[in-house]
Amino acid sequence: MMGALRVLRPGMLTTVQDLGRWGQQHLGVPVAGPMDWYSHRLANAILSNTPDAAALEITLIGPELVSDAEVVCATAGAEFEVVAGDRRIPACEPFVLRAGERLRFGARVRGTRATLAVSGGFATPAVMGSRATSLISRLGPFGGRALKVGDVLPVGMPAAVVRRHGGRPMLTPHGGARLRIVAGPHEARFGEQARSVFEKTRYLVTPDSNRMGYRLDGPRLQHAGGPEVLSDATPIGSVQVPSSGCPILLMADRPTTGGYPRIGTVITADLCIAGQLGPGDWIEFQACSRAAAVEALRRREAALNGTVG
Repeated sequence: MMGALRVLRPGMLTTVQDLGRWGQQHLGVPVAGPMDWYSHRLANAILSNTPDAAALEITLIGPELVSDAEVVCATAGAEFEVVAGDRRIPACEPFVLRAGERLRFGARVRGTRATLAVSGGFATPAVMGSRATSLISRLGPFGGRALKVGDVLPVGMPAAVVRRHGGRPMLTPHGGARLRIVAGPHEARFGEQARSVFEKTRYLVTPDSNRMGYRLDGPRLQHAGGPEVLSDATPIGSVQVPSSGCPILLMADRPTTGGYPRIGTVITADLCIAGQLGPGDWIEFQACSRAAAVEALRRREAALNGTVG
């Protein structure tokens, strides 16, 4: 280990996340992981970390941390006013946090969630092969909870060289976003009118939304075949419609199965955009073919790797 960061103020909801606890869903174990996978991977790439290195996900109100050793860091995702000691820190650029210096996340400018990565990643203990914090199942660092005052975050062994990375920051949505969606497995359980309403409505993310899912406010969707189905797997990005008729967009902390009809699934390329939305933001859904979804992900990966202009 190469030193540690100590939590002076935890912020509103700050958790340790890697890319998730994959391979355990058949046991009922949620994946968790970052809400914005692109910014998580970009922050790690800037520091020459592996893509799944553990980082902090910071929501709405940021933390204040102090380091006991020199640590190289980077932020990505939501725009905050970040200060290390007395230095203003730009996003998506590596910076040195000196021993004894405080790192403060101040006012949020836009977006909902920022990623803080450190060279070498955070070396918290792995649980079931992952350092991701699952708030719903209480798995991960610190008993699967958000950070508290006094928590200590050990830093792993850094890469030998931090190379300049050409990946492009994602344009953080401001106020809302249009999310592309492929047809869900239960689309036929909704009539033509309900599907038309779904694609033409500007939904609002309600205050009772969280890492498990976004509850959306808008016109109620009518079920043509009843509001329940046999429980089956629920991938991230699924839009399920319970008996209330109000859609729920399932996110990183979703359960592994669900028994409500799913009208569609947000494409992987747009999940990182969805992860930057918060209460009061709007969402519009746009139909997308599977071929277009694959191409969108290819372009997102190319932007992340710095191979497109």
